[in-house]
Amino acid sequence: MTHRGYKTRVFLLALLGNAYLAAMLLAIAALLGGAVVSIVWLKAAGVKVAFVVAVFLWLVMKALWIRLRPPEGTEVAPKEAPELFRMIEELRRELRAPRFHHVLVTDDFNAAVVQDPRLGMFGWYRNYLLIGLPLAKALTVEQFKAVLAHEFGHLAKGHGAMSNWIYRQRLRWSRLMALLEGVESWGIVLFRPFLRWYAPYFNAYSYPLARANEFEADATSARLASPAAAAQALTAVNVVGSWLEERYWPQIHKQADSMPQPAFAPYSMMGKLASDMEPDSIHKWLRQSLARKTTVEDTHPSLTERLGALNEKPKLMLPAPGAAADRLLGAALERITRAFDERWREGVLPSWQRRHQEAQDGRNRLSELNAKSELSVQEAFDQAMLTESCGADADKALQLLRALHARVPEDPVVLYNLGARLLERDDEAGGALLESAMNLDEAEIRRCCEALRDHCWRKGRKEEAHEWHRRLRERAELERAVAKERDEVRLRDKFERHGLAPEALSRMQAELGSIAGLRKAYLVKKRVKHMPERPCYVLGFTVGGWVERRRRAAGVQQRIHEAVTWPGETLILHVEGDNYRFGRKLRWMRGSRIV
Repeated sequence: MTHRGYKTRVFLLALLGNAYLAAMLLAIAALLGGAVVSIVWLKAAGVKVAFVVAVFLWLVMKALWIRLRPPEGTEVAPKEAPELFRMIEELRRELRAPRFHHVLVTDDFNAAVVQDPRLGMFGWYRNYLLIGLPLAKALTVEQFKAVLAHEFGHLAKGHGAMSNWIYRQRLRWSRLMALLEGVESWGIVLFRPFLRWYAPYFNAYSYPLARANEFEADATSARLASPAAAAQALTAVNVVGSWLEERYWPQIHKQADSMPQPAFAPYSMMGKLASDMEPDSIHKWLRQSLARKTTVEDTHPSLTERLGALNEKPKLMLPAPGAAADRLLGAALERITRAFDERWREGVLPSWQRRHQEAQDGRNRLSELNAKSELSVQEAFDQAMLTESCGADADKALQLLRALHARVPEDPVVLYNLGARLLERDDEAGGALLESAMNLDEAEIRRCCEALRDHCWRKGRKEEAHEWHRRLRERAELERAVAKERDEVRLRDKFERHGLAPEALSRMQAELGSIAGLRKAYLVKKRVKHMPERPCYVLGFTVGGWVERRRRAAGVQQRIHEAVTWPGETLILHVEGDNYRFGRKLRWMRGSRIV
């Protein structure tokens, strides 16, 4: 199939989804009209039906209305950065691309073209060029020109409008699916079967279009700048991006452990790239980037594929001091950099101060633990964690975790923390520890799967990484279903006898009996579909009387929360007033009344 034919099929597939949605909305609207007419005969029942249908229609319409906000950034005018705008105009004329209405500088390590349709589905696009200041500081002028040419390639070939439209389609399906998963309504049968098939299929089918667009834009970049500059820019984006994420920002934020106030200008300091990046780290990050493979869910091809298409080798050439592409911003550079630094300090101040206080408290606690001759298991674990976070001694913390593991070899929390740290050091023994933790405690499954997935991904073992990600996703979906099922009590729920041991029941009765204002209490167990081995209890209570009953019930419920030791997950419900039907249901269950 030709590229043009493939784009046509993506477009037609998107139209299929929209046609189905339109048909269903018309059906719901017709049903609403019928419900309104039925009010003449059904009276109150007709009003109720019309209201339910109208609410469902409104929820669906709200989920479908996608309006992307225009991008944000600091605008640059041609008179402030004449050299930059000359480069932009040269590229635009070369490609016969439309003009940019706004050139914005952002604090992201990225560059992008965004087309905002002022008339929604009818177009009339406002074009934005987004230039990330960190990216401009990481590239030479020629490399930066290659990046701009890549973005112009998207705009000139219409990738921007098409990609934004496809993105809105994906967003529409995801929002609608999230809405339907959270709504208990008859109307979901109209959408759920179709969307469960269509949304994943549309995403998988449309992702190759985005990747093909990237290859086309790379070819434009190589033609208007040079293949070498395009390859150098791609290499720098991957390596410097890893440095910023793993070293630069973490090292700055870590200073909160010792400094009560941020005294940094991170965007001003970012220009010293060449002096701050160690050769060993550069090689590691480049190796990791080249090892990554393109997956079916990627909108961008891998670095290896993009370099191969350019017929170029990876090469990192960082700009010399004063030669970075940020100088193209001219008179605007100092203003923008200073503004970004000030905004960063203001934004980070609350979390910085919290971290500083936590670090001080942690150091004090670590000193106390180090002074003790014998430690409990929990104290020994705290000592290891604090030695790493507050003592800044990861090697000693690992020794303490090893010693604690020898002491409690089947503690799942210790197994996870030791295993995860071993994997971070590329010690494969950590994998067995994480699997043991998952076998001992299902609560550890999510974070163990995440650690194993990330390790396999770093090592280039993509199939294993995808398998761990699949298990992680399945566990997350199960936990969401469990939380939803136990989040509320409904009249249609099924209940059974609580089955508490006599000792636990006696303790609970004594604690409830001490609560002033509590008149009666009923305890049952909710019948649950997911994880039935974890019981979910429901405690219904009454306060009696009529005067200010709702206010008194709120106070009693708060005291119940504070005073009672629960045997497991327990929902507390006042079963008088609006909830009287729950009270009637609980009263009829034998053995439910405990106070």
